[in-house]
Amino acid sequence: MTLPVTTAMVLAAGFGKRMRPLTDTMPKPLVPLKGKPLIDHVLDRLSGGGITRAVVNVHYLPDMIEAHLAGRTRPSIVISDERDAILDTGGGVVRALPLLGDAPFVIHNSDSVWIEGVSSNIERLITEFDPQRMDSLMLLASGATSMGYDGHGDFRMEPDGLLARPGERREQPFVFTGVSIAHPRLFDDAPQGPFSLNLLWDRAIARGRLFGLRLDGSWMHVGTPQSVHDAEQWIDRSAAV
Repeated sequence: MTLPVTTAMVLAAGFGKRMRPLTDTMPKPLVPLKGKPLIDHVLDRLSGGGITRAVVNVHYLPDMIEAHLAGRTRPSIVISDERDAILDTGGGVVRALPLLGDAPFVIHNSDSVWIEGVSSNIERLITEFDPQRMDSLMLLASGATSMGYDGHGDFRMEPDGLLARPGERREQPFVFTGVSIAHPRLFDDAPQGPFSLNLLWDRAIARGRLFGLRLDGSWMHVGTPQSVHDAEQWIDRSAAV
């Protein structure tokens, strides 16, 4: 029997160095976008997609994040404490595994935001996740239509959604939005200490078990103070259409 996806891991421990000077005095998840902290955009979207429980990791200015989330009930919040050491994305999830349970869970960067399309992308991701075929399902956006993205793309995607790295062909159309679903087995034999999730995604690619789903809507890469301003303008223009 497939267990329902009702839990998310929100990655909120990073220093947000590219967002300075805003992050000199506040953690990046609390930087406001349209008057609402980035992490609240994330948690509201998760709740709207059926997530009832979110594990949030903290390291940089952790007391501010904990105080901000103290009254949050939808979803309910559990803190994964990384005050002793910054663990990167992979190490952060490994530490939180005892809090995440045995079912597949969403992994969501605390600064990933988008303008929703016709339906909830979190709901689509949960619906399309097939634990029989997949160790992870990643939400991908078109780099050409994403705000603030100027990279070369992250993955090559086959018609059935199977993902591969770009290889020799550098330019790829799809960029990772910072949102995915992971089965706990993705973390089997994961290293201890700090490491990137890229290590485990590459292992899943080698097994033919990393898949992608294209985002319905418009993704915004919010990484600098200027990009916050640009995203707010983009949201306003979208609302006016």
